Amino acid sequence: ILHRGSDPATTFPNLGVPDDWYWSLEYQYPEHMRAHELDLGLVVNILKGAVATSDRVLTVSEGYAEEICTPLGGKGLEGILTERKHRLDGVVNGIDLDEWNPANDPHCEFPYDVSNLAGKLMNKRALQRELGFDVRDDVPLLGFIGRLDWQKGPDLIRDSIAEMMNEDVQLVMLGSGIGELEGFMQWAEATYNDKFRGWVGFNVPVAHRITAGCDILLMPSRFEPCGLNQLYAMRYGTLPIAHATGGLNDTITRHNPFALDDPEVAVAAAIASDEGPDGNREMADLGPGTGWLFDSMDTWSFMYCVSNACKLFRENPKMWRAMQIQAMSQDLSWYHAALKWEKIFEWSKIDPPHCEIQQEHHHHY
Repeated sequence: ILHRGSDPATTFPNLGVPDDWYWSLEYQYPEHMRAHELDLGLVVNILKGAVATSDRVLTVSEGYAEEICTPLGGKGLEGILTERKHRLDGVVNGIDLDEWNPANDPHCEFPYDVSNLAGKLMNKRALQRELGFDVRDDVPLLGFIGRLDWQKGPDLIRDSIAEMMNEDVQLVMLGSGIGELEGFMQWAEATYNDKFRGWVGFNVPVAHRITAGCDILLMPSRFEPCGLNQLYAMRYGTLPIAHATGGLNDTITRHNPFALDDPEVAVAAAIASDEGPDGNREMADLGPGTGWLFDSMDTWSFMYCVSNACKLFRENPKMWRAMQIQAMSQDLSWYHAALKWEKIFEWSKIDPPHCEIQQEHHHHY
């Protein structure tokens, strides 16, 4: 939604479409967003036209489908999206289980799976050596992988860095983007050389090794339609800390401090969660969870989750292991998404078309 394109209304003839399509494409910016008093704020917005005329509107998580119907999430299109809400669906993406498989990842030295997590600890030690950190099993190793821009929230890490570095932790960040945030990573590495590493750029093998070697993945996104890194992380037994928004809120189960640290309960909870509304919700709620979510996009809420996660890592390894087992036991493939897509296609076939198809041929010379 944020990255949709809008062009001046005067450019409509350049599209080469029938004149009566204009009313579906027209969008008017509110007064506070116009350049001057004579600016009517009229633009053509192809995304708005698509939402207005489609038989079905789809996005990549149920949570994001709800959010884009609000002023904060809709970015000006919440009106038309709310009108079409009865035809708006969200389906969470799956991941490629062959590319992201800790049992045979070519980028990681030590294979492992949910039944034997010894290889994860070996990958952590290898990553610590690669980054020049002290090789310590008892210190939480945190990671961030993503674009350095406003959406992904690395500025929240920047604003929390002094407090975070007061903890006994190690942090590695991989990403590129806004120059100011790239500069922050370089400054933080120079300032906290024994605890922080910043890799400016993107490197697929390093991303895999961070996912496998870290204990915790940070995802403080301001909004996230679906998000994939948290799915990769849970597949690898790396527990995410994320902002409770969009697909992050849909795919991460909050840590339950009252849960049993029983691996069998963790597996049963993962299976029940996979089944969605049709599953055993009571069993799903009994699990230890798969990560931590903070509701408010501020440093206090973020650091509260970081501190709680690090405390659990140090003081309750059995519960930590149970959370890893629940995270890794989930079915993160495309299977469940495919079932939902199939159902939506069936609905689309049954429902009458939203717009009448024009039979008249329009010629433009």
